[in-house]
Amino acid sequence: MGKVAFIFPGQGSQQVGMGADLVKEFVVAKETFKEADNALDIDVSKLCFEGPAEDLQQTSNTQPAILTASIAVYRVLKEKGIEPDIVAGHSLGEYSALVAAGVLDFTDAVKLVRKRGQLMEASDPSGKGTMAAIIGLNGKEVEAVCQKASTAGIVEPANYNCPGQIVISGEKEGVEKAAELAQEAGAKKAIILNVSGPFHSSLMESAAKELSKELEGISFNDAQVPVVTNVDAEFTTQSGDFAQALIEQISGSVRWEESIKAMIENGVDTFIEVGPGRVLKGFMRRIDRKVTALNVEDLASLEKTLKKL
Repeated sequence: MGKVAFIFPGQGSQQVGMGADLVKEFVVAKETFKEADNALDIDVSKLCFEGPAEDLQQTSNTQPAILTASIAVYRVLKEKGIEPDIVAGHSLGEYSALVAAGVLDFTDAVKLVRKRGQLMEASDPSGKGTMAAIIGLNGKEVEAVCQKASTAGIVEPANYNCPGQIVISGEKEGVEKAAELAQEAGAKKAIILNVSGPFHSSLMESAAKELSKELEGISFNDAQVPVVTNVDAEFTTQSGDFAQALIEQISGSVRWEESIKAMIENGVDTFIEVGPGRVLKGFMRRIDRKVTALNVEDLASLEKTLKKL
């Protein structure tokens, strides 16, 4: 067997009930939620287990909720003797990856992502930004479409998720124009997403500036296993490199497809999505069907994955 990578989901994977059955079964999961509850001004446990969904969807709540649910799963896997050789996380998931790699303390991370969510909400107060998923065009084609549409408003590639799925972000007029041009250029679909802001675009630069101030008070450790960072798809282990990667990531593109390919080239043949949902597992099928893609989010998926390993 080759190397094992843990990949951690980002925003959009949240669902009411996440983590609930693991907490009943594993003390380490219950303690993770309790740690988050004690660190924050919100009841993360109640939010994850009971909702309501509209509160869970709020960016400033979603981010600590997903991080907590993901680290609860990670700690259960660790207790079962399953540990990664390499980690990565999609956008918000990068914080979960940094906790798993020993770079960030969990309590620091959960406070940070709560703040990150608040900053992201505040950076588009008038709601003039949005995002769209472009299905069926490659990176260069999407970049060309964004350039053409930028006469209507700011629009940039935000997430290079997998072949044929790239998310764009920016001002509504720019994004709508790009979605229209993408379909003219042969895209199968261009879907305007239900998001609370233009994430991973230059409109998030004010949030990036504020986040950099928050990060000044946080201690980063060297990574115990390499982390493949979103902004450059590079293997990173030095403590001094992570803060800058997190600052750039909030207004820069998530190079997810490249990150996965870099891990495969490095000998990873098993990817485990650790945390709510199966979004990243879905991307894996589009990136490389030859590798094994598993996920753990609850007791059923835990048992299934343990059998396959």
